[in-house]
Amino acid sequence: MSERRVLVVDDEANMRRVLEIMLSRRGFRTEAAVDGRDALERMAEQPADLVITDLRMPEVNGIELLRQLRAAGNDVPVIVITAHGTLETAVEAMRLGACDYLLRPFDVEALDLAIQRVFASREVLRRNQYLRQEVDRRWTGLVGDGRHMREVQRLVAQVGPTSAAVLISGETGTGKEVVARALHDASPRRDQLFVAINCAALPRDMLESELFGHEKGAFTGALRQRVGKFELAQGGTVFLDEITEMPIDLQAKLLRVLQESEVQRLGGNQTLRIDARILSATNRSPRQAVQDGRLREDLYFRLNVFNIPLPTLRERPEDLPALVEHLMRQSLGPSAPLPEVPAEVMTALQRYRWPGNVRELRNVVERALILGGGRAVELRDLRLEQDAAPPAGPDMAGPEAAANPDLRLDPAVEALESRLITEALRRTGGNKARACALLRISERSLWYKIKKYGLGTPPD
Repeated sequence: MSERRVLVVDDEANMRRVLEIMLSRRGFRTEAAVDGRDALERMAEQPADLVITDLRMPEVNGIELLRQLRAAGNDVPVIVITAHGTLETAVEAMRLGACDYLLRPFDVEALDLAIQRVFASREVLRRNQYLRQEVDRRWTGLVGDGRHMREVQRLVAQVGPTSAAVLISGETGTGKEVVARALHDASPRRDQLFVAINCAALPRDMLESELFGHEKGAFTGALRQRVGKFELAQGGTVFLDEITEMPIDLQAKLLRVLQESEVQRLGGNQTLRIDARILSATNRSPRQAVQDGRLREDLYFRLNVFNIPLPTLRERPEDLPALVEHLMRQSLGPSAPLPEVPAEVMTALQRYRWPGNVRELRNVVERALILGGGRAVELRDLRLEQDAAPPAGPDMAGPEAAANPDLRLDPAVEALESRLITEALRRTGGNKARACALLRISERSLWYKIKKYGLGTPPD
């Protein structure tokens, strides 16, 4: 846990010294101000986690200090201590947002209790604020009992209870965040926050601020202090989705944070200790991403203590019935009757290639429910994009099967490889690096197969 900073504000030197000694012995980093004006200047230079202030002071008193802090949008918790308290000043202090109001002389235990209440309530507020942002997120769980999903479930059960960094790899839509949440739920950190961030969804500067936080005035538009994801997930889990899309220079900063277990907000000079488990994911081949210069090798080794590769949906057609039922239940609600899914509809779903994986299946199911209006799902309700990829299953070979009546495997495999490579090159406009990412093979393998099958790079 990072060392909290407390600003003591009092015009009496002896009182300032007593509070500084007491707070330092309790592990707080303290700083003192002689009056409200001094306190405002110090807060502008470096924000505090708590302000303990006297009420009567020259220049700017405790009430005016509170008023100016709130007017500036600073919600730092404030405890007021005074020997000249009245009901009116107490009401005014609480109205302006003071967390507590203590009369001198006070018991050390009373101040201890007030400080504990402040930080406990701030922690609850921090959690609730984040959970409100997550309330609409739909949790799907690890659905399926096929061979591939049983292996994923085994790996989650094995590594979940540890603090090891896990790199989850798989195509887009295979459920990488679902697995990350399952790992979090299987860990001792399950009662703390799970904080996810998509590294491909934000510009570089915004991503840096999201990860590490920033101080007020750190850059144009930084109107208020912002807590970063690492700080927010204290004691919990940080999930870095699409890690290979993070800019290389930012990867270097991330590596240092992971190695040192500390972070500094942008524009700040206070080092914050962090305790968060790191999970990451990519839809690329991690090793290929290292070779292509998209992922630092040292960061790869730091993140890839344990790897969980996710199967595509086309690799586990046996899980389709359970997934369809689960997605229909999610869409219709826990008590609504589910429409029938005839055998021919399920067969069509199992033979489809699912380029968008489970994410695409969710859309197909929701659309079918809307079109069906409560009746049994029909083939026409699926609206599958059959041109997205060749059909899966036994019919994949198509004409090649007819040309290979003796069922020899090698010619069929070569024909399929040739067709998939041609399709990958077509989709990427001849970009071989991107084609390798689609095919999950190295550039050396691609060049070999292009030469072997006599394939040329198609025009744009």
